[in-house]
Amino acid sequence: MVKTELSERSNPLRGKRVVLLGGTSGVGFATAEAAAREGASVVVVSSRKERVDQAISRLPQGAEGHVVDLSNEEMVRAFFSQIGEFDHLVFTAGDALLIENLSTMDMKTARRFFDLRYWGAFMAAKYGSERLREGGSIILTSGVAGARPQKGWSVAASICSAIEALTRALAVELSPLRVNAISFGLIRTELWNDMPEEDRNALYETFEKNLLVGRVGEPEDAAEAFLYLMREKYSTGQTIVVDGGSSLV
Repeated sequence: MVKTELSERSNPLRGKRVVLLGGTSGVGFATAEAAAREGASVVVVSSRKERVDQAISRLPQGAEGHVVDLSNEEMVRAFFSQIGEFDHLVFTAGDALLIENLSTMDMKTARRFFDLRYWGAFMAAKYGSERLREGGSIILTSGVAGARPQKGWSVAASICSAIEALTRALAVELSPLRVNAISFGLIRTELWNDMPEEDRNALYETFEKNLLVGRVGEPEDAAEAFLYLMREKYSTGQTIVVDGGSSLV
């Protein structure tokens, strides 16, 4: 009994099962890797089979992968009805960021971003919460664009703010299950790959000059924030900011 309690305190993720929606790339995959290193069994989900296969080939033996369109309610419902019980749900799914001036914004495209990034998270909480074990948690993903938007970020800022409000509401409704979010600044991931390489590198250089920490965030930095919210057991309804100090400059 004592040895078990000491083991749980020193390594609280050992033996836990973590489901990561969007866990095949970027911050999601980095979190899957980090959780697996700490002894958790991980389940990664993406809408693209090739990404799932690639992620599983890089994760430890025993990792699971599933192909699910997270904007499709029937697929989300079916996935959670089959997956069994688990301890933590992480939602990092999202397409390349939509940066577009309001005057030229295509409304179908704007709505599609909400379908995945907001309604996808909503449905994950709706159906996933039924499978979470006692003491488990849900962690959603937001961004500092909600508080510090730039020109062309109307859709991104709206989603970020909506996710943070959803986090607080779910924490109340799903209590004692814990629900938190992480608001990220610039993280060097595939989400920026649609930008021309020259523009992307210029963006990184500009941020590096201005950020208080002197560098752009890496997926591993993001993973540490997710692990923290899985390990600790007392925070709920909160949004942790991981932005290198960008919200202060």
